[in-house]
Amino acid sequence: MDTRMASNQPNVFLFVPNLIGYARVILMFIAFYYMRDPELYTITVACYLFSQLLDAFDGHAARILGQSSKFGGMLDMLTDRCSTLGLVMALGQLYPEYFLFFQCYAVLDIWSHWI
Repeated sequence: MDTRMASNQPNVFLFVPNLIGYARVILMFIAFYYMRDPELYTITVACYLFSQLLDAFDGHAARILGQSSKFGGMLDMLTDRCSTLGLVMALGQLYPEYFLFFQCYAVLDIWSHWI
């Protein structure tokens, strides 16, 4: 068993696609914060859409730069699921008559990715 430290290995946490992923997480939480106030929907929409737009670039960056990693794949998938669930929860509060639909959508979203 090799017990050497992998000091010559690049730090996966600083890969460009993962930095894009961190930006997505920050934008997601900003969007969640502003989702509480329907009058500030422009900030919510801008942050949420920009986060989703960045989702299109992190995978391309990983392939182009040769920086694909298990951590990056999990970060991307978890960010996708959390952002969707946050949006669905906010929509459930704004439109309580459709809450059951949003609840079923959230379950289907999680189930389809992990089962």
